Amino acid sequence: MSGLDAIVSDPRGAVIGLDFDGTLAPIVPDPTAARVHPDAPAALVELGSLVGTVLVLTGRPAAVAVEYGSPPGGPGLADVPGLVVLGQYGVERWEAGEIVAPPPPPGVEHARAELPGLLDRLGTAGVRVEDKGRALAVHTRRAADPEAALRALREPLEELARAAGLVVEPGRLVLELRPPGMDKGRALTAFLAERSARSVLYAGDDLGDLAAYDAVRACGLPGVTVCSGSTEVTALAERADIVVDGPDGVVALLRDLVAALRDR
Repeated sequence: MSGLDAIVSDPRGAVIGLDFDGTLAPIVPDPTAARVHPDAPAALVELGSLVGTVLVLTGRPAAVAVEYGSPPGGPGLADVPGLVVLGQYGVERWEAGEIVAPPPPPGVEHARAELPGLLDRLGTAGVRVEDKGRALAVHTRRAADPEAALRALREPLEELARAAGLVVEPGRLVLELRPPGMDKGRALTAFLAERSARSVLYAGDDLGDLAAYDAVRACGLPGVTVCSGSTEVTALAERADIVVDGPDGVVALLRDLVAALRDR
């Protein structure tokens, strides 16, 4: 595969981009309980010493991804050499322990005030709201019928988003209300240009990662798209160069890449 060959032959020119939830961390019913795969940080620490940049590109706030990526008693994401975390789909940036983030737009506060009443009126038992500061994620995983709850919420949340000047980002049993104007594709494209990358790998698991896949295809560099596969989302597997079995498979792929780089 030309993309992998380019990474192995010229690792210092490579950007290795990864989503967090569902890719580096298993999906769990409570999003605040998500934690990085226990073997991922060690693999990324090794990889970070060999490639140009390891990039985590996530819908979570950047600081939360770093926190949830730091298991007790071992290395964490903060220990990965040269790591950059782009949070909130690329609006926030964590690098070397420092965070750069603009203030949330006023529409988020409007949606935050209106959302509890809307959910009460809809009678959505088991639905959980995750407040990300710049965005609000409505999770249906704990509802009695998660898919039905997701369908019932879609139109009302889109109406609320329009009134607040926001957009709805669908995901794995979640609908996220967030500001428009940025997505993972735009964030990845800008980052590749910033780093003068010569190759790229991007791994993701959810619909928001499709924009990053498009960026890999359009950037003109040798590239590889990886799907962290699940039964909940199939659209990525249909478009990925490599499909692996969830975060376990992602970690195995990272280890294989480290081994190939060590052997070159």
